[in-house]
Amino acid sequence: MRIWSDIVALVAVTAVSISVGVRPSCGQQFINQTAASEIVSNQDGPIEDLPDIYYQYYVLRDSRNNTNLARATLYKVLGRGDVELGKKRSVLVGLLNRVLINGLAVGDTLVIPNLFEQDFRAYSPFPRYYTGGRDFEKLFIIDKTIQAFAGYEYGKLVRWGIVNTGAKESPTPTGRYNFNWKTEYRISSLSPPDEPWEMWWVFNFHQARGIHIHQFAMPTGGPTSHGCVRLIDDDAMWAYHWADAWTTTRGSDFGSESGRLIDQGTTVLVVGDDPDGKPQPFIWNKKLPVLKTVVLPDHPYDVPPGTDQQKYYDKIRLASQSSR
Repeated sequence: MRIWSDIVALVAVTAVSISVGVRPSCGQQFINQTAASEIVSNQDGPIEDLPDIYYQYYVLRDSRNNTNLARATLYKVLGRGDVELGKKRSVLVGLLNRVLINGLAVGDTLVIPNLFEQDFRAYSPFPRYYTGGRDFEKLFIIDKTIQAFAGYEYGKLVRWGIVNTGAKESPTPTGRYNFNWKTEYRISSLSPPDEPWEMWWVFNFHQARGIHIHQFAMPTGGPTSHGCVRLIDDDAMWAYHWADAWTTTRGSDFGSESGRLIDQGTTVLVVGDDPDGKPQPFIWNKKLPVLKTVVLPDHPYDVPPGTDQQKYYDKIRLASQSSR
């Protein structure tokens, strides 16, 4: 494609300055979730038909050191001369790089894919097939290192997206969990007195600590929450309707007073280490960047149980296996 040759021509890959990211002086910047939703919602159809994506460096440059002109050139390159198309495509570039384009300056480096307008799973750092999860009807995985999630059905990737997990002082705990109760809307119990933190599409997976996945403002940086996992609105709404809640003697109602637990909800794995600062989704080789691939455990049950709920059901499962 012409865009690929345009990028190669504009970038001296042997002397790339690796300076991706928003400068601290710019302050915290947030993803435009409305613009991002159009991209992340494009995840449908046979995964076998997805193309392979390759990446290249692009350095924002302008002979007059003008940041606005450097961004305008980027839009022209991304849109093959169509600035508006380039702006739309820049949203994907921002998601993949975990930056906002309007927060960059001359000299900053981006990673650019060779194909656009593809099923978002084509850009996934998660494997398209997970052999260990093939016996699970549904499996929801959160990787803290890459700051991303993936949904699998019988081991086949059905969706992925970016997340913000808990900050250093309140990290999201690793381990194996299950989705419990859910509610479409909730105000965080940690909200300041005069500043209600509104959460949408809330799905709990750690009852004792009150840790959920939910929609919320999404900074471009790394871990930032009080332990919960923040998702883009479209992703949070998808997970809310896709995953299964627990079953209790009072149904699948919200809260801790939902009766005796009969069956667990969709399995949730929280894996990986917290990144030191902003997540780095690419390996910065000298010539070409390479997308980092999430290495999943051989089997979901290899991940240690996160609460007594999982420990209890592990005993039942192991006892059943030994009696066969």
